[in-house]
Amino acid sequence: MSLRKKQSEFVREVGSLILFAYEIGYELTFGDTYPGKFKHKANSYHGKGLAIDLNLFKNGKYLTSWEAHKPLGEYWELMGGSWGGRWDMNIRQPGHQGDGNHYSWGEGKTFKKNTPETRPNQEQAF
Repeated sequence: MSLRKKQSEFVREVGSLILFAYEIGYELTFGDTYPGKFKHKANSYHGKGLAIDLNLFKNGKYLTSWEAHKPLGEYWELMGGSWGGRWDMNIRQPGHQGDGNHYSWGEGKTFKKNTPETRPNQEQAF
């Protein structure tokens, strides 16, 4: 699959993730979203346009813990994506668990076919 096709698939699935977040009572803003906005390693998924960082809010409060992102991260994984909340960040930042606001497509996983019939529903994410 070409990079452009992967990017299109990623954007479509991010749309589903955003809708799911609002369905379960969260609000979102974009963090790191577009290649080139921030400096990334040459082959990073952000740099390829296959990763996004989402800022999470509940009742107007900004939620910074990876645990707060867990419902979205698990949903994203069911869709076939990779969630940074699973990463062991203690190697780089002692005392820090995961990168909960990071959602990528194909990072550490093979791409799987996502269709409306195979996407998880809200009950599957909990």
